[in-house]
Amino acid sequence: MRHAESEGNAAQRIQGWNDEPLTDRGREQAKALAKRLQNGYGICAVYASSLSRARQTAEIIAGSLGLTPVLDDRLREYDCGVVTGLTWEEVQAQYPDIARRWAEDSWRVPIPGEEGIELFQQRVVSAMDDVIARHKEEDTVAVVAHGGTWSAYLAYLVGLDYRQRQPWVFDNASLSIIILGGIRPRIALLNDTCHLNADGEK
Repeated sequence: MRHAESEGNAAQRIQGWNDEPLTDRGREQAKALAKRLQNGYGICAVYASSLSRARQTAEIIAGSLGLTPVLDDRLREYDCGVVTGLTWEEVQAQYPDIARRWAEDSWRVPIPGEEGIELFQQRVVSAMDDVIARHKEEDTVAVVAHGGTWSAYLAYLVGLDYRQRQPWVFDNASLSIIILGGIRPRIALLNDTCHLNADGEK
């Protein structure tokens, strides 16, 4: 799951490692997601990024299931370097060269202080490998993280080059289901938000 709406999302800031809490709307989104997960999923554990927006989402979900979330720094979003916490307008004002090249192809613009895509994917895969190793193949676990985290991990699972733009998005409080085991991983659900639509979300 991607975390619910944060204050950074609402302000259209580049969040990265900026520690943004959920908005009131985000808390309602997380409650709607938690309600959905109470029925038929059989979740035995909840894991989450340690950033507030993911941790708070996970706490709402885990609380509804009688569980306590396990936090892992490795599930954090990509570290965006000097643009962390900025809006697009602020990037244009403070880093006009980055903004100009970003408008052409944001995927290929180096940012001072950023983490590096290869290192990012390695830490995400390492975290998920550890989660998987803790459980039996038939277990269902919930993991709450970030759009960048899931894009990196899904690219790894299906063998896409994460240095290229990926053909998916992850909305706030969305649910995706990956079935592991067998010959190859299977994507059973991707970026589903019907639990939000049922509560009047767009």
